[in-house]
Amino acid sequence: MAAGTLAACGSGNSGGTPTLTWYINPDSGGQAEIASRCTAAADGRYQIQVSQLPRDSPAQREQLVRRLAANDSSIDIMSLDPPYIPEFAQAGFLAPVPDDVAARVTEGVVQSSVEGSTWNDKLVAIPFWANTQLLWYRKSVASAAGLDMTQPVTWDQLITAAQSQHKLIGAQGKRSESLTVWLNALVESAGGHIIATNSDKPEQIKLGLDSEAGRRAAALMKKLADSGTGGPGFSTANEDTSATGFEGPDAGFMVNWPFVWPRALTAVKAGTLAQSVPDDYGWAVYPRVDANTPSAPPYGGINLTVSAFSPHVDLAYQATECITSDANQAYYFTTNGNPASSTAVYDDPDVLKVFPQAPVIRQSLEQAAPRPLTPFYSEVSGGIQRDYHPPASVVPDKTGQQASDLISAVLRGDQLL
Repeated sequence: MAAGTLAACGSGNSGGTPTLTWYINPDSGGQAEIASRCTAAADGRYQIQVSQLPRDSPAQREQLVRRLAANDSSIDIMSLDPPYIPEFAQAGFLAPVPDDVAARVTEGVVQSSVEGSTWNDKLVAIPFWANTQLLWYRKSVASAAGLDMTQPVTWDQLITAAQSQHKLIGAQGKRSESLTVWLNALVESAGGHIIATNSDKPEQIKLGLDSEAGRRAAALMKKLADSGTGGPGFSTANEDTSATGFEGPDAGFMVNWPFVWPRALTAVKAGTLAQSVPDDYGWAVYPRVDANTPSAPPYGGINLTVSAFSPHVDLAYQATECITSDANQAYYFTTNGNPASSTAVYDDPDVLKVFPQAPVIRQSLEQAAPRPLTPFYSEVSGGIQRDYHPPASVVPDKTGQQASDLISAVLRGDQLL
C-alpha cells in the first residue's frame, strides 16, 4: 500500500481501537512482524500499522521533514537514523519522552545508543537497535602475518600485515555517508571530535578537523589509500563492495557491519561460496589509531521517535516500549541481523547461535562513538564527503582546514554544497 494511502487512514480509529502508524526503514519484514506482535499484546488499546520509508537514509529524512514541517498528524512513530535525531528534536518535531519511560528504556542499554538518542542532555528518542562495525579478518592471513588477534591491533599494523601478505583491506572510500562514518571513527579513536564546540546556533559551531586528532585521522586515511591495500576501486567502495571483496581470494582484513556474517552463510547455502571462506573469518573490535588508546568504533542503527503532532502520543510511547522489549530485540537480531541496544540480549542463546560475534558486538557498542550530534548534520557530512574524497587526495596538514572552512561557510549561509 502506498504511503499516501496509509497516511489517509493513519492515526485513526478502527472499530474504536486507535491506529498508530509507524514509519519504518526497509528491512526483511522484522518491523512489520514486531508491529503485529505489539498489536496483539496491546489487547485492544491500540493497533500498529507500518508505512515504509525510502531505502536511502537521506531520502527517509527528506520525506519525514517535509511532512512534519506541515504538522502532519498521520505520523505517530518513526524509525529514525541517529544522525538526524538532533535536527528533528531542535525543530520541535518530537514529542517529549516522559521521564518514567526514559528511565525504563535506558536501563541496561549500551552507552552509544543512549548518547545517540540524546540531544541537549535530554533523551529525545527510544533506543531500538544499535549497529557497529567490527574488524573482520581472515584467520589464515593474520596468522601468516604474525598478528596476535587476541590483542588490540592498529591501522598501521593492518596495513603492514596486508602489504606483507599481498592482501587487501576492506574499507569504505566512496563519496557517501560511509566516508563520514570512517573519518568520524578515526577522529574519535584519535581522541578528538569532528565538532569540537557544539551549539544549536550554526555560526557558533567550532570544528575539530584541523586538530592533532583530525590530522592523525587524515594521515591514516591517506596512508591506506596510498598503500594499495584498499584495492583499485577503493574510492568507490561501499559496505557491499567491501563485503564482496572480503569473500574473495585477495581478502585480508575489513571494517564493516555485522551483516557480512549472515551474508556469507546465505551464499554458502546458495552454493555460490565455499564453506571454507566463512570458516576462515575472524572478528575483533575496531582497529586502534594509537596502540595505547582504545578505539571508538562507528555507531549506527535505528532509534524510535514519536511525532509531536501525533494525536496518540501516550499510546505511541507505550507502543515503543513493546517494540523495544528484549524479546523483540532478540527476534529482530536473529531474523533481520540488526544488533540490539539492550545488553541482556547478547546473552540470549538463540542470538549467540546465529551471531557468535555477539560478545564482540556488545563490547564494540560500549566503546562506540556516534557521529556528530548536531541539527546541521547534513551540512557537516556533506562538507566532509566533498573535501575528503577521494581518500588519496587527502593532505593531512590541509584537508581538515579546507573542510572546516567549507562547512563553516555553509553553516553561515555564505556557500552551498
